[in-house]
Amino acid sequence: MPDLKIGLIGGSGLGATLGGERGQRVEVDTPFGPPSSPILTTEMCGVDVAIVQRHGIGHTLHPSQVPYRANIHALKQLGVSHIIASGAVGSLREDIEPRHLVVPDQVIDKTTRRAGTFYEKAAVHVEMSEPFCPVTRRWLIEASRKLSHLTVHHGGTYVCMEGPAFSTRAESHMHRAWGGDLIGMTAMPEAKLAREAEIAYALLALPTDYDCWRPRPHSEDASFDPKQLLQEIIRNLEAATANSIELIKAALADVSMLYEHESPAHSALALAIWSDKTKIDQYEVQRLDALWGRYFG
Repeated sequence: MPDLKIGLIGGSGLGATLGGERGQRVEVDTPFGPPSSPILTTEMCGVDVAIVQRHGIGHTLHPSQVPYRANIHALKQLGVSHIIASGAVGSLREDIEPRHLVVPDQVIDKTTRRAGTFYEKAAVHVEMSEPFCPVTRRWLIEASRKLSHLTVHHGGTYVCMEGPAFSTRAESHMHRAWGGDLIGMTAMPEAKLAREAEIAYALLALPTDYDCWRPRPHSEDASFDPKQLLQEIIRNLEAATANSIELIKAALADVSMLYEHESPAHSALALAIWSDKTKIDQYEVQRLDALWGRYFG
């Protein structure tokens, strides 16, 4: 296993909170441009961490604008071995309540406008049957067992939509019929790119509300106040964010599982490069050296 270093990708809520940590802010240049924000390198619970704010400083990037390739490449350049990504989501299930936490195990990718691979000049096919690292997921789940006051769901299917608009009611019912448990906009292609970069990746989902499948007051209802609804969602996000930080710190307090169990992601490219390596453009080989250089001798 590479040296242990944890990347934290902060989404809505968690991004700004973690961005306030003390440490060194590093400007990283990548073949795919700059990441969403300067990378904050610091230490949490005695563990080296690197923090990126997915939506930029001040949440200026909507999900389709996030430079996912630059973010993952920057973390790889800094030696990150494992990523915990966070993201606000809508719940598609009654039992997944706002302010709960979810460690998903599956994803359905509905995105269409995002670059989904680093390798545009070679045939690289990584294994994605388990889109989130099972070792990193188990590490988070074991940490959650020590926090009995939090409700943490140990699995679930995340439907990743393009956005930035939210679902129609018909789409929300369709996502439920597909077996989706959560609806969000940022897990893909982030998880795919982490796998291509041989970084173990797990997602910590923060439910803020029930998606529009669940009946809610209508605008014609005299008692309906959309501002009050938004304020409730924001309060839920703040509470879920606080819960997620508590879980992350509990996990970081004991990283022995990550040392003892190798993540399959750390050798994801071993059988994934299908192109004849001698035929791949040498400039491309060098350009992406941080990702696949060890396979080119």
